[in-house]
Amino acid sequence: MKLAVFSYRTDEIEYFNRFEKQYNVDVIYTSEPPTLETAKFAKDCDCISIITTKVDVELLEKLKELGVRFISTRTIGYDHIDIDYAHKIGIGVGNVSYSPNSVAEYTVMLILMANRKAKHILERSIGQDYSLKGIQGKELRNQTVGVIGTGRIGETVIKNLSGFGAKIIAYDFHEKESVKELATYVSMDTLFRDSDVITMHTPLTPQNHHLINEENIAKMKTGVVIINTARGALIDTATFIDAIENGKIGAAALDVIENETDVFYNDFKYTPIKNRELAILKSFPNVTVMPHTAFYTDQAVSDMVENSILSCIENSEKNK
Repeated sequence: MKLAVFSYRTDEIEYFNRFEKQYNVDVIYTSEPPTLETAKFAKDCDCISIITTKVDVELLEKLKELGVRFISTRTIGYDHIDIDYAHKIGIGVGNVSYSPNSVAEYTVMLILMANRKAKHILERSIGQDYSLKGIQGKELRNQTVGVIGTGRIGETVIKNLSGFGAKIIAYDFHEKESVKELATYVSMDTLFRDSDVITMHTPLTPQNHHLINEENIAKMKTGVVIINTARGALIDTATFIDAIENGKIGAAALDVIENETDVFYNDFKYTPIKNRELAILKSFPNVTVMPHTAFYTDQAVSDMVENSILSCIENSEKNK
């Protein structure tokens, strides 16, 4: 099988080299993302492997023309691909799973950082201000944590949080018996109303786009803490900023933001970034913004590479 890998990163080299040999695939590599100009790397390839680059109708048509029959994204999320049109023209699409501990551990870290005002403390310490004023935190055991989405990552977050003694409530269309041992399923409205901390672990779909919006923020406790390690567009950023400014949202820790595609994973030192909302969010002392790195562990990267290759092989064998 011939595979074209786009957006190839240096940290993936070890794993691609290992699994290319293990699964006997012919791999073409480019560090460039897939575009109309770079699509040529995929000529006569059965499959391409990408990350989070937008794949629209025009690019799909080009890939189809070059012989691509399957797109594997080395991510859990797949909202960057026009899946409906891909299927319409006969191109399959697959995402990957990877170690849920990567994002789950990072999520707990962000909850603790928000609760204990870590951003305040770290920034003040740079100026050698070691006073206690304004940095008193909260303990998780005295809080209710609401988990939206109880898939592999959400369930692992719940398992990790259970050791802190917090009351855990959860919402998901598909309730799991294993989750019920540690958390109580409630309605979405109840979760918004009762949670001191809300953490999101659901894919981005048309139904939950801007799930955190003006109407739902109004249902929340004043001072609620919001954690997002899922997808930026789950939050209506303009409304979110208003809620931080008026104190309805007490703190937030975000690993993802809206319109992050051309920002995260690039170096913009000394360069203005064309994302005004990011600048505003970063300016708040009670908001921590991370550059979409919750997934980024050695195990997760290995899993992403291996499972992307395996999904391409499986699709290729189906179409023989």
